[in-house]
Order: sequence, then structure tokens, then C-alpha cells
Amino acid sequence: MSWKTFHRRGETLRAVEHVANDRRDGALPMGVPGVAENFTDELDLVGALMLRWHARLSGNIERAMADEPIDLPSAVAAAWRTTAEEMPGVRMVIDRSMSAPDNPEMERAMNRAHDREAAYLATAAGLSSGNSPAAVAAGRRVEKLARTGLEVPQVQQPEAPSESFADRIRAALAA
Repeated sequence: MSWKTFHRRGETLRAVEHVANDRRDGALPMGVPGVAENFTDELDLVGALMLRWHARLSGNIERAMADEPIDLPSAVAAAWRTTAEEMPGVRMVIDRSMSAPDNPEMERAMNRAHDREAAYLATAAGLSSGNSPAAVAAGRRVEKLARTGLEVPQVQQPEAPSESFADRIRAALAA
């Protein structure tokens, strides 16, 4: 991949993240300009979004650990929650891709990614190390703790004007 391609792909990914966070509907924004040219398919795009999610999550966990918390699982859960609040639409896309994958390949990839993230959460929380089933289970408990109390963002609907468009034009012309 050339630098030019790398940068175009990054710009497109930032636009996809922006659209996902604005829409907050869980749908993968495949219609963003540049997606078809820079990503091979939906799995490629979801994977790139997951990398952005994980990078932000890692940074938030690192910041939480800098305070040397006594309750590591709660600190990791708070970092996860912060990340979800910072990237609500991306989290919704990831959750939707996990709960309703489009094909078996997506399902396998999402399950594998979810297990790895759970193991990472368990390790960061000091509950386990490695990618064992016990680590995955411990990480899922941390994620569940993080989701508890997380307010699901709602899409802001524009307020309906009190008068019709024609009425507003008439008033503007009369003024």
C-alpha cells in the first residue's frame, strides 16, 4: 500500500467514523465517498473501525491506569465506557456486526475479535493473562460492568418548525 493510498484510506475511515457517530443507528456507512475505492468489503471496513475503537480504548485504559486505581476492573470498565461515549456510533456498528453478522466470515471474525478484546480487558484489569477461556469470561464480566449504566445515545431529531415552509417564505417576503 502506497502512502497516498494509506492516507486516502485514513481520510475515508475518519469520514466513516464521523458519519457513524452522527447517525448512531448501528448501520455500517458504506455509502460514504471513498469506501468502495479504499475498502474491499464490509468486513474490511468493520475491521478498520474496530482498530480505531481498540486504539482509543487502549489509550483510555492507559490514562485510567496512570491514576493507579485500587479497583482495576472498575477502572478498565470506566475506560471502556468512556470510549463508548466518545465513539457511540462506531460502538453501535461493532455491536450490530457482532449481533447480526452479514455472513459466516463476518461472524467468525467478529467472534474472534470480541474474544480478543475480552481477554485484553481481563489482562488490563489484572484478572487474567493470555487468551484462555477464563480470560475471555473475565473480560466479558468487565465489559458487562462497563455497559451497566452506559446511556445509549439517542439520535437528535431536528425540531419540527411550528409553521410550514410556505408560511415562513411568505413571512420573509412580507418583511
